[in-house]
Amino acid sequence: MCKGVKALLCKEHGPPETLVVEDVDPPPLSKGTVRVGVRAAGVNFPDTLIIEGKYQFQPPLPFSPGGEVAGVVLEVGEGAERFAVGDRVMGLTGWNGFAEQVIVPHTKALPIPAGMEFDTAACFGMTYGTVAHALIQRGRLQPGETLLVHGASGGVGTAAIEVGLAMGAKVIATSGSAEKLAVLADAYDLQDTIDTSAEPSLKDAVKKRTGGRGVDVVFDPVGGELFEQSLRCVAWDGRILVVGFASGTIPSAKANLMLLKGSSVVGVFWGAYATKDVAGNHANFEQLFAWYREGKIAPRISNRYPLADGAKAIRALIDREVIGKAVVIVSDEA
Repeated sequence: MCKGVKALLCKEHGPPETLVVEDVDPPPLSKGTVRVGVRAAGVNFPDTLIIEGKYQFQPPLPFSPGGEVAGVVLEVGEGAERFAVGDRVMGLTGWNGFAEQVIVPHTKALPIPAGMEFDTAACFGMTYGTVAHALIQRGRLQPGETLLVHGASGGVGTAAIEVGLAMGAKVIATSGSAEKLAVLADAYDLQDTIDTSAEPSLKDAVKKRTGGRGVDVVFDPVGGELFEQSLRCVAWDGRILVVGFASGTIPSAKANLMLLKGSSVVGVFWGAYATKDVAGNHANFEQLFAWYREGKIAPRISNRYPLADGAKAIRALIDREVIGKAVVIVSDEA
């Protein structure tokens, strides 16, 4: 394991253009972990923050961005014997995924289902894990209910559309781009979409599409002004799921609006849930894998980049050029 491995490094906090590809020493294996030869790595919103020093967790410099990977187990540490060398796995790393090798805690790795390609697996764990926890445990979404998905063209947005439909809900997608909404409507056969850049009132737009009733669950990875508007367009006992703040603004909830609607604002922190309820998280993934085998869900990958262009992958996400997911192809080995 003495041979160097290539990695996309953040050596100073800044925009994607400051990242560089260099050879580094292979990361050391430790108890309870597996060494993974990375084939592909998903690109996610936290990657845009962590390289700027703005993420809630910040590794010491230098490090590689990349919080989710797919690849092959190269080495197994003590206590991680549930895996064997040669196993195909998807794993959550937090960072360091944009590299030829990465160390993954065995508790944060899952076998890749038969027939699933590495690029698909690399875009599966974080988005679908978040969405399943949000809609199943936190949102209590029921068949026949109406789900409003903000930021619908992003990675978690497209996953929320798919999982919502798989759970039997009616889905209304929102985005600030009419062109992206047209793509989503065609891809998922959506009957209702809302272009937030063209509608003067989200409340009125939702009421129009729900016969005045409002929506049962709001999936909100955007925050900002959309969050307050969402408080006004939920039905009785509505649940607003706080998933993230892609808008860059953390909103506040007006308690009087929650009182009048009997509604709830519910936080979604899948990373903590996966640690605190391992069995529940595994059950979510069993359901997700079943839906994948049935053809009901699959990551929509619109952009692929080689490791040498990993910085461009993050830039594409920042510039909103991605519909669904972007992925970095680290190795083309089978």
